Formats: sequence, C-alpha cells, structure tokens
Amino acid sequence: MEKKSYAKVNIFLKIVGKRGDYHLIASRFATVYNLFDVIKFQSGKFGEFTLEGDFGCETTKNTIYKAYLNMVEVSSKVEFFFKSHKVVVDKRIPEFAGLGGGSSNAATFILMVNEFCNLNLSKNEMSNVASKIGADVPFFIYQCSSANVSGIGEVVEPFEEEILDIQTFTPNIKCDTGAIFREFRENFYKECSRDEVLRLFTKNSKDIFKTLDIGDANDLYFPASKVYPSLKEFENNRCFSGSGSSFFEIICEKK
Repeated sequence: MEKKSYAKVNIFLKIVGKRGDYHLIASRFATVYNLFDVIKFQSGKFGEFTLEGDFGCETTKNTIYKAYLNMVEVSSKVEFFFKSHKVVVDKRIPEFAGLGGGSSNAATFILMVNEFCNLNLSKNEMSNVASKIGADVPFFIYQCSSANVSGIGEVVEPFEEEILDIQTFTPNIKCDTGAIFREFRENFYKECSRDEVLRLFTKNSKDIFKTLDIGDANDLYFPASKVYPSLKEFENNRCFSGSGSSFFEIICEKK
C-alpha cells in the first residue's frame, strides 16, 4: 500500500483580490513528476493514529494528521483501518519551499484512504474535504499534470498541454509564507486584471516561462526577495514557485 506524492510549481501566480483574511489567486499549477515523497500504509497493531516521517512539525500540525481527522468524520471505517495500519512517509520534497509537499501529502493520503477503505468518494467530494486542510490541497486530488487554479486554491480547472519537464532548485532558505504575504500587503499590493488572468489562463506554460520574467510571473517574488535578500543570488533564468524558496526551469528541448 504505497503511492507517490508529487511536488508542484506555480508557472505563474497572480493576486486578484481578497476574501476576508485570504488572498484570491490566479495561478497555473504544474505537477513535478521527478520530485515526490512516498506514502505507505504498513500493517500492525496500533492504539492510536501513527504517522512516521522526517517532518518539520509535530504530528498534530501535520497535514496528513489533519486529513485523517477530516476523513474520520466522513466514515468510521477510517478510524478502524488505522488501528491495524500506520502511515510511513519517505520525505524527499523540501519543506517551506513553495513546492506543495505538505498539501500533496494530505491529498495523496485522502486518495489512498478512499481506495483502501472502500469509501467510493468522487474527486469532487474528496476535494471538498481537501479544501478544509489547505489552499493547495484540492489541486493534488484531481491528479492533473497542469491546471488553472483560482479562488483561494479551491477552484481547479485542468489545463490541456504536454507534460512538462521541470527541474527544481531549492536553496537552503526556509521561507515564511505569512511574512511574505505581509510584505506583499504592506509594500507591494496590486491586483491582476481580469483580462490579464484570462490571457494567462489560455497560454501554454512553456510560452509563459519563455516570455515572463521572474517578477512578472509571480507577484510574491519581490516581497519574498525583500524579506530574504539572498534569494536574488539564484534568480537568473529561473522562475519562482509559490512563496518560495524554490526556483524552477522548464526544459523546452531535449539534449
């Protein structure tokens, strides 16, 4: 019982407004198939939900644990199943890096629980559960290679294009998403127009990568580089994912 939990990058990330304390986004998410964690369900006898892995947070704050609590509310089968199974995660996706590792883990866990507990939930039903855990989690439920994502991350529309060859680079900088959004609100706030969003939503990812520079593609890059000036050392010929700290390239031609 194991499944790959893939990373993602943001081909572009634009802020289009606010909803309460949340920022509304327009973004293209793309799955990174060469970077993934591996989640396993291993059998045994356990008195409580057991999660093992090299995480940067305690179990109760982990996205998989949050997903477990939400799935228990869906069906009593889930709690019963994890009395005879534990969750083991082989972590390979860097944390605090804008690659969606925690969100991917939560979504992959939900997909596995749905399968192995025979819950027969639809993708939309699982996405509704996922949206309670984090803004990026629904994207991973739909398992599409590219998608236009909007709202606070809960609106996922698959985008048809070739599977992208994406190479990521993560410097040894742990970005605080909250600090970067505060910097954006205080010193860099702007809203992308509807016309610009529609233009980006219809353009393929390779063309966006080739034509937009790092700041035009991601509204959070300049705030992030203000909070973490050392990010500027790595920006040449790369794009910036999420609130960082990861950069990426799309390999457009095979060597």
